[in-house]
Amino acid sequence: MIKVGITHGDINGIGYEVILKTLSDVRILEFCTPVIYGSAKVAAYHKKALDLPNVSMSIVSGAQSAGNNRINIINCVDDEIKVELSKSTQLAGDAAFAALKRATADLRDGLINVLVTAPINKNNIQNEKFKFPGHTEYIQEIAGGGNSALMILTTENMRVALLTGHIPLSEVPKALSIEKIVSKLNDFNTSLVADFGITGPRIAVLSLNPHAGENGLLGSEEKNIIIPAIQEAEKRGIKCFGPYPSDGFFGSGAFEKFDGVLAMYHDQGLTAFKTLAMDTGVNFTAGLPVIRTSPDHGTAYDIAGKNLASENSFRNALYLAVDIFQNRKLYKEMTANPLKKHYFEKGSDNEKLDLSSE
Repeated sequence: MIKVGITHGDINGIGYEVILKTLSDVRILEFCTPVIYGSAKVAAYHKKALDLPNVSMSIVSGAQSAGNNRINIINCVDDEIKVELSKSTQLAGDAAFAALKRATADLRDGLINVLVTAPINKNNIQNEKFKFPGHTEYIQEIAGGGNSALMILTTENMRVALLTGHIPLSEVPKALSIEKIVSKLNDFNTSLVADFGITGPRIAVLSLNPHAGENGLLGSEEKNIIIPAIQEAEKRGIKCFGPYPSDGFFGSGAFEKFDGVLAMYHDQGLTAFKTLAMDTGVNFTAGLPVIRTSPDHGTAYDIAGKNLASENSFRNALYLAVDIFQNRKLYKEMTANPLKKHYFEKGSDNEKLDLSSE
């Protein structure tokens, strides 16, 4: 059974609400074993305060003790921690980090198969051991094995990857390079094949400037960086097209003709994505040897404690993590023993071989 680690995120937000609503469907236990990294008492507080469906949990000392056919929870924080719904507090940030730290270590060590993270507050979680813009960068550092992460936002008919992630908009132009774009396109293409099971994926590349730079009139990055990168990626066998101005690309529905879209910066890709898929979208950290997903929304303090949060995005994040685990396993099996060449290369030594029957 696939062990799905789940971090509780910010305890003053909607994390426990979407977790408990998702796990109230007992059918989930038929294909995975949930392991919550959090607090049984905090979970009980949320369940009572929001009058949520009863979800029975078994407290375990570690992921290795998690049992099948039940929801397991590991206490990662002090039992006396105070919940203040809809407020950002340092205690909530400390609790979020404690759960994330233990879960990421277990993910790295293979004690859980995949990780699904509930939303954190990127400000109150900061401390001496967490000086990262978000989950993606921390997981890359702790469990990435030296690989570079690629953020992919995905829903049923769209997958948007980000060339640059959590950096100021003013720093985006200087962060662009031919090498970086080619590398991200390669990682994106590999993920679409191995993680999503897509054969020969088609990737659209967005421009940086309005109207794709208008041949240099509105910016030179397309001419000097993005187009040469696309051409180089094509030489390497990647089916990529563009650059496309993002407004017309999403507004016309052109995204539906592609298996993936590479955006140049965070809001360029995510504004369109969340407009179209806010309640169902999933954030997937690709490019790493470990699998991590999350809902595509934040802590939502404005509705915390009101029983208004939809669990659809979190549930989809759990489903996707399991699907990717199975897809990677299948891809590994399919490519483990490739067939040897059964043709001759002109001019090579094997051209001279006599294979006629005696």
